[in-house]
Amino acid sequence: MAGDTKTKIKNYQTAPFDSCFPNQNQTRNCWQNYLDFHRCEKAVTAKGGDVPVCEWYLCVYKSLCPISWVAAWDDCRAEGMFPGKI
Repeated sequence: MAGDTKTKIKNYQTAPFDSCFPNQNQTRNCWQNYLDFHRCEKAVTAKGGDVPVCEWYLCVYKSLCPISWVAAWDDCRAEGMFPGKI
């Protein structure tokens, strides 16, 4: 199973269809994958694990989210003013 995930990440081109976000507007999908990546990264790091487990979320949010949004969210997280729960 882990090998299958690594193969999917290696061959990744764009976000696949997610039935949780069936509409054309993918803003919420972008937001959710950004949060999921940082939650995963936080949890894995706390347990002393390997962060590449979270790469799927990273690939998805990078393909869905505008760079300016990600930059703004990263700045907010650095300042401690991020509105999402990570």
